[in-house]
Amino acid sequence: MKIYTRSGDKGSTSLIYGDRVPKNDLRVEAYGTCDEANSMIGMALSHLRKEDWDGKEEFCDVMHHVQTVLFHVGAELATPKGKEVKWQLTQNHIDVLEKKIDEWDAELKTLDNFILPSGHEASATLHVARTIARRAERTAVVLKDDLNNELVLNYLNRLSDFLFVAARFVNEKTGGKETPLRADV
Repeated sequence: MKIYTRSGDKGSTSLIYGDRVPKNDLRVEAYGTCDEANSMIGMALSHLRKEDWDGKEEFCDVMHHVQTVLFHVGAELATPKGKEVKWQLTQNHIDVLEKKIDEWDAELKTLDNFILPSGHEASATLHVARTIARRAERTAVVLKDDLNNELVLNYLNRLSDFLFVAARFVNEKTGGKETPLRADV
């Protein structure tokens, strides 16, 4: 497979099944934003290489699973309405996120204040991934009537919650300090 095709040199790209659309099409924006979030999750994991805590490998495995699902969510977004989706998001994928949110959150101090993205580099990077996932969700909402699978919206919504808790969990495990929002500014 060649890395470059030159087919997009004039500002268009192909969706799955070959439909050509401008590169600023909302579908392209939505799946491209999923790709950005995925890349940030990968960056966060790279920051964890030097860290060691009991359960780190399981945490990384969960994050790699999420990256894989997010890649497939991008493919769903790149599939025109009415076309067969070769891999489809299910409620189980959302349930996995919720289970991990509950599991990790049970180990964290209850928040009584907003927190600023901070602490360990991996935590701060997961907060960036969270905000990118929110942007992917906002873009996908505009496409709601053109989606093959409405669970994409549910997944992206839950993903940002998952990434928030994952960021806090990383701070807890690595000794990263959470910075509370100050009201006196």
